[in-house]
Amino acid sequence: MIKIICVGNIKEKYLKEAIEEYSKRIKKYTQLEIIEVKDEGLVEESKAILLEGVKISKYLSPKDYLITLEIDGKEMTSVELSKKINQIQIENSNITFVIGGSYGLSEEIKQQAKLHLSFSKLTFPHQLFRVMLLEQIYRCYKIINNESYHK
Repeated sequence: MIKIICVGNIKEKYLKEAIEEYSKRIKKYTQLEIIEVKDEGLVEESKAILLEGVKISKYLSPKDYLITLEIDGKEMTSVELSKKINQIQIENSNITFVIGGSYGLSEEIKQQAKLHLSFSKLTFPHQLFRVMLLEQIYRCYKIINNESYHK
């Protein structure tokens, strides 16, 4: 099972449609759950990170293999990520990805992660990044199953 915990919600119709499409594709391979927690808005950075971290923690289980998405995380190719997901699922059936809010993730959440993953040193809008993550998860399953899609 793949669980994605995200801070904030999606407002744009075109992004919702992309998320629905990739979610449908992924469900061919594994269960998928997307959990949205409310962002704290324009409050002090440290307060927002703390409060969002508390909300995220409610959805974490000790059984989860936790992967946080962080600018300073490890960069991987799609093939490397697919191998990692395949390896994790042999040992652990639950993989949880966490996308933090605009200020990032709390140290408490980061400390629980078994993998700190970065897609790039660039900053992406959180709503768009959710689509990018889903696309990469779908791509990983296509690679794992030796199906055409990945180039």
